[in-house]
Amino acid sequence: MSLSTRLRARSTSARILAGTLALSGVLLVTACGGSTEADTGGGTADYGTLDLNLSWIKNAEFAGEYFADASGYYKEAGFSDVNLIAGGPGGTSTETMVLSGGALVGTSSPMGVAPVIAEEDAPLKIIGTTYQKNPFVIISLDGNRITTPAELAGQRIGVQAGVNETLFDALLEVNGIDPGSVEKVPVQYDPQPLVNGDVDGFFGYLTNEVLTLEQAGHATAVLPFADNGLPFIAESFVTTDEAIETRREELKAFLRATLRGWQDAVADPEESARLAVEVYGSDLNLDMAKEIRQAEEQNTKLVVSAETDANGLFTVSDELIQENLSILKLAGYDLGEEDVFDMSLLAEVYEENPELK
Repeated sequence: MSLSTRLRARSTSARILAGTLALSGVLLVTACGGSTEADTGGGTADYGTLDLNLSWIKNAEFAGEYFADASGYYKEAGFSDVNLIAGGPGGTSTETMVLSGGALVGTSSPMGVAPVIAEEDAPLKIIGTTYQKNPFVIISLDGNRITTPAELAGQRIGVQAGVNETLFDALLEVNGIDPGSVEKVPVQYDPQPLVNGDVDGFFGYLTNEVLTLEQAGHATAVLPFADNGLPFIAESFVTTDEAIETRREELKAFLRATLRGWQDAVADPEESARLAVEVYGSDLNLDMAKEIRQAEEQNTKLVVSAETDANGLFTVSDELIQENLSILKLAGYDLGEEDVFDMSLLAEVYEENPELK
């Protein structure tokens, strides 16, 4: 099955929802509540509850959002309450949540939003990104290290169904690896099959499963997607065209508060981990040492870059936008910048609040 076909098989519920909305001519983007009163920056706005859909469980991956909530930045920006909606296995996709009005903003990636934009004309836009690089890797252990795409041939690779399988197919295609030369083994998100020797490589996160294995005493090697033909961004903020038009000040208030939160998170990985372990993910039995490592790794390898040093967090350079569009085109989605990105809100936030840089 081609990469284009694999991508068209992902996020079925989101595509069905988008198609239904298009046919009926109704887009339920106002269901989040909140007023459209302009936020002057002096705390006079009253937007009601901020519904924010996260792409994963409440671990340190969303430290900036935790800081923004715990430190009162969202309240100062005009939100009376904050509803952080956890994602993860079995969760509802950001595309579905945002299109249905279940969330004003969600975190996803260009690879996540492209199918519903291209196939169903879904009115979604990326307005900023936390991760300048995606964290996807193929993990292997000492004794059979896989660090280049060519070394995937002849290996058994554990890959989760859905988007992860799509991304793995993209890795093979962009590097000219014959899919028939690699055995894909269905797995869940626990890397134990790699430890057991059931697979030679495991699809995971640089800031998650790699750290879990290292905490357990295993020496790991990684094949990063971002450095091998797939330099797409991740943990990108996604909203609707209608929200951009009718709730622009509210979205800017969200960006402003979340920027402040991520500045704190970058400066304090230990508190990032504590908020995840003891507060927001307190029911998940998270490991403090692992969460500290995750916060440190994502700060230095994914969130902060030369681009963000120059222009501020969440920015996406023109060059990086074009790289992401090229990857989408490879996958069969010939989309323009204006189809996927709207960086004007973030530009206004920085123009109006230069101290945030």
